[in-house]
Amino acid sequence: MSPKQKRLLARILIALALFIVIEALSLTGTLHSWFGDPGAVYVEFALFLIPYLIAGYDVIAGAFRGLAHGHAMDEDFLMTVATFGAFALVFFPHTDPHMAEGAAVMLFFQVGELFQSYAVDKSRKSIADMMDIAPEFANIMEEGKLKQVDPFELAPDDEFIVMPGERIPLDGTIIDGESQIDTAALTGESVPRTARPGDEIISGCVNMTGRLIVRATKPFEDSTVSRILELVENAAEKKARTENFITRFARIYTPAVVGVAAVLAIVPPLLFGQDWSDWILRGLTFLVVSCPCALVISVPLSFFGGIGGASKLGILVKGSNYLEALGSTDVVVFDKTGTLTDGTFSVTEVNPAAGVSADELLATAAFAEAYSTHPIAQSVRTAFGANIDGTRVADVHEVSGQGVEAVVDGKAVLVGNNKLMNAHHVAFETPEAVGTVLHVAADGTYLGSIVIADTVKADAARAIADLRAAGVKKTVMLTGDRADVARSVAAKLGIDEVHAELLPQDKVAEVEKLLHETEEATHGKGKLAFVGDGINDAPVLTRADIGIAMGAMGSDAAIEAADIVLMNDNPADIARAITVARKTMGIVWQNIVFALGVKFAVLVLAAFGIANMWMAVFADVGVAVIAILNAMRAMNVKK
Repeated sequence: MSPKQKRLLARILIALALFIVIEALSLTGTLHSWFGDPGAVYVEFALFLIPYLIAGYDVIAGAFRGLAHGHAMDEDFLMTVATFGAFALVFFPHTDPHMAEGAAVMLFFQVGELFQSYAVDKSRKSIADMMDIAPEFANIMEEGKLKQVDPFELAPDDEFIVMPGERIPLDGTIIDGESQIDTAALTGESVPRTARPGDEIISGCVNMTGRLIVRATKPFEDSTVSRILELVENAAEKKARTENFITRFARIYTPAVVGVAAVLAIVPPLLFGQDWSDWILRGLTFLVVSCPCALVISVPLSFFGGIGGASKLGILVKGSNYLEALGSTDVVVFDKTGTLTDGTFSVTEVNPAAGVSADELLATAAFAEAYSTHPIAQSVRTAFGANIDGTRVADVHEVSGQGVEAVVDGKAVLVGNNKLMNAHHVAFETPEAVGTVLHVAADGTYLGSIVIADTVKADAARAIADLRAAGVKKTVMLTGDRADVARSVAAKLGIDEVHAELLPQDKVAEVEKLLHETEEATHGKGKLAFVGDGINDAPVLTRADIGIAMGAMGSDAAIEAADIVLMNDNPADIARAITVARKTMGIVWQNIVFALGVKFAVLVLAAFGIANMWMAVFADVGVAVIAILNAMRAMNVKK
């Protein structure tokens, strides 16, 4: 508990102890025997004011501050008016005294506030665990000694040292040393990763075993840890439609019930000669019951808990609006490479044309792909195995969705798919092989083909099965790869629909069609999520109802474009994210139905004079506490 919560708990316990003693003196008739009638009533009034003010002085102060600033219609105001009214019934000594109820309403309201504060803190802690990834310093070598500096002081290409047990301060490349890296704070993954010279490492992770010398690749403000912290801090600003509705509902509902309570208390005695104390009590009871704190507190808390619970799994949700949309997901669309497959390509076949050697074919392709960062290009260079003399390569041009054009040793070389060959009117032969086929041509002459295969991720099939179990109705795969390769992967995984040989703009067009189909099939209720690696899928991630970037550690494009970022490279996390979202939305609606149902029933009873102040206390504080405890379930997730 925080110091503030401990102080509130102490006040509640002191007030409760005093309340019990005073109530015992009242119920046993001790006060009446000491002070007679009506003196006992006035003494009781004074005594109950003590626990009332100990428990609720800050609520009363908050109500008057709100009144002064024109924000009167909140729960502090309703509690203050209702409890003042309960104490004011002392001016009707012939009625049963209601000071005890007034003190109890304030006491139990503060119990509800304590529960709310504790629940929010617990939920915030799971997000704060994510916030703890912020490094406090970076080590640099200065005059032969290790010196700690602020990470903001370092620039790209500066070298820094990370000792065992320290948090990595900036994104960078290891230039010396080998270690185990704990990525759990970002990914939720408990198994450390091995890092060696040449490997990229990202800020926020913990260096576990060895001393590392790292060259910074980004300034601190652009590092992964800074982007994630910004994302988490801003998550609360993007409210779900349900949350916004509850906020708007409270703004209209609260003044309305204050008006009804006033009418209920004043009109019958004024116009029909009814008993003032009876109808004032009905109005006050109505006022206590009507307080919307159960909804105003529990609904945002449920979303906050869901976001916090997801963060424990390495799933970053940018706002409760995205969590709400994810809970309604009916269709999940996947990019293939790097999402369902490893994206680590390897050459499986080299098919030279007549009169061309396999070595010549592979060398020509490797030189043309010398400057490409695409995984396919890297696999060709790896298969070639020798050093590439960059001076032999000129005029490199990557053609989106087709391949590479380059001049190698003075020859115009083409390396790419069928579309590239057709565009340059080169006759080619497609081998009978499952995989990505790269055709190679030089000065218009076809040199042969290279087949490259990508491996399906080990968890991909289970991820698709988990999505169906989570209630997703259709899965779709979009890829720029060949149709036969796409169909082969889809068959292995059990994906419902495949669209292959797509350019980036074609993917957007396909998602547009699927969005329209989903809207028609579900009458606008179902949502479409697109899952990509976040690097070249930014347009599609942005266009989908929910953009999910997977395996996005260090990817600026993913963190910018996606609504939900899965920090671990595991497709099974998609179903887990949907499960968290659906559980959260279930809790939200349970709280809405329960709170409104109980309140409506007791409001009717209060209007007819059947409900007393104790029932009102339950309908307000009791319902709020139950709703808060229910909302706290949203943060409980299984790792």
